[in-house]
Amino acid sequence: MQYFYTDAIEIRRLTKRRGSRTVLSALDLTVVEGEFLALTGVNGAGKTTLIKCLLNLDMPTSGRASIFGRQHTLPAAREHLAYLPENFRPPYYLNGWEFLGFMCRLHGLALDMKRAGKILKSLDLAPAELQQRAERLSKGTAQKLGLAACLLSGKKLLILDEPLSGLDPRARACLHDHLFELKRRGVTCLFATHLLEDVKTLCDRVAVLHQSKLRYLGSPAACRHEFQAATLEQAWLRCIEDGKGNSLVNGGNGKYVEN
Repeated sequence: MQYFYTDAIEIRRLTKRRGSRTVLSALDLTVVEGEFLALTGVNGAGKTTLIKCLLNLDMPTSGRASIFGRQHTLPAAREHLAYLPENFRPPYYLNGWEFLGFMCRLHGLALDMKRAGKILKSLDLAPAELQQRAERLSKGTAQKLGLAACLLSGKKLLILDEPLSGLDPRARACLHDHLFELKRRGVTCLFATHLLEDVKTLCDRVAVLHQSKLRYLGSPAACRHEFQAATLEQAWLRCIEDGKGNSLVNGGNGKYVEN
């Protein structure tokens, strides 16, 4: 049995409006230390906006957030995390090794070549490919490079926006194995994804964002049970297509609460 001790992320009543459009509406979300939690939802549901607000890359209209107990606007709040943005591309003028060295320095580390080799292997990324300038890398190889930089950081919180985008099946399987190992070590991970198979395999809980609200929060198994679905994909569809105007939000099993 896995035990969680403290909150890695706490989001309370977070709202984000763009003009007359409400992107996020009074969201409450907690990620406990050692947990893997996935943010899912249709395109435009607000997953990336939520992550950017948490990381102080976008300003919420109202509400608050904290990371390991520190207000999210403080630089010190981001001391223990590594972030991979959506549609990641490294600086075009650096080769792969230069980029990894640069990122390690930003994290206050020296590039450990032995450790880097193990991480590259876990991503099915050939070291020779890192000799190329970033502008010549394929989307999948660039994605692996960004993931390698996050994993090399050694941080206890990973925030990853569509981390498996562009990866081939072999690379995905390799990354799954590495993430499982990090999970065993107590690393916390919050990631946004459309790939529900990865959610089912990797995550303790799934949060479904839809029409600016948190429609479901609970385990993948509880989601299937609640929506009487054989697969997580079917449950997810029933969740976002529910016409009751309700949210299904609970830390464990999930239940309907009126909005």
